[in-house]
Amino acid sequence: QVQLVESGGGLVEAGGSLRLSCAASRRTFSLYAMGWFRQAPGKEREFVASMSSSGRGASYADSVKGRFTISRDNAKNTVYLEMNSLKPEDTAVYYCAAGSYSLRIGDYGSWGQGTQVTVSS
Repeated sequence: QVQLVESGGGLVEAGGSLRLSCAASRRTFSLYAMGWFRQAPGKEREFVASMSSSGRGASYADSVKGRFTISRDNAKNTVYLEMNSLKPEDTAVYYCAAGSYSLRIGDYGSWGQGTQVTVSS
């Protein structure tokens, strides 16, 4: 198990940017793929982006491709999600997760507590 703590959420106007961070507790962070997921009110949790343990592979949901960028710094045990050109439909609680390089929720065994992102129109 890896303990994960997200930060960087907040309220932003449409078209604005936010950078989310997720700090991991374990030195073995570099062995895990990392993912970002989000859950809007009344909706199921959905995949946003993932990055392989090495950082060489990255995948994105079609809805965020070209606007969001996932990155990681294994020396700092941290994964980031840079979000640009934000839209009201990006409003959700954002979760980071550690596990296998995948788009599936079930492939991630450790989850953070989430951070709220609200985009006003």
